[in-house]
Amino acid sequence: NTGKEPDRLVGGSTPIAGRFEIHQMSMNNGVMQMRPVTGGLEIKPGESLEFKPGSYHLMLMDLKQPLVHKQRVKGTLIFEKAGAVEIEYAVEPVGSTPGPGQSGGHHGH
Repeated sequence: NTGKEPDRLVGGSTPIAGRFEIHQMSMNNGVMQMRPVTGGLEIKPGESLEFKPGSYHLMLMDLKQPLVHKQRVKGTLIFEKAGAVEIEYAVEPVGSTPGPGQSGGHHGH
C-alpha cells in the first residue's frame, strides 16, 4: 500500500477463471482448514500482503482452460480505495516457492 491510508483487497478477476476468491489456510487441532475471507484484507500504509502456502492465497475456480507451468496469466486485483490494479501471475506447480518478482502460486478447481 503506497497510500497514506489503509486500503482493503476486496476481490479480483482473471479471464481464465469463472470465480476468484481470497482464502486463508490455518491449522486447527492439527487439521489444516481453508476458508474464504469475507470483507477483504486490510493493508496498512507502507505495508504489503504476501500470498503464500499455509496462509492467505487466491483461489481461481471454474478454470476455462488448463494452466501450463511458467505460463503468464493476466488478472486484476480490486482494492476498496485504489480500485482495479492490473497484475500478472506466473503459473507454478502446487507447493512451489515463486522466484523474486513473481506472484504467489494458486490452485484451481
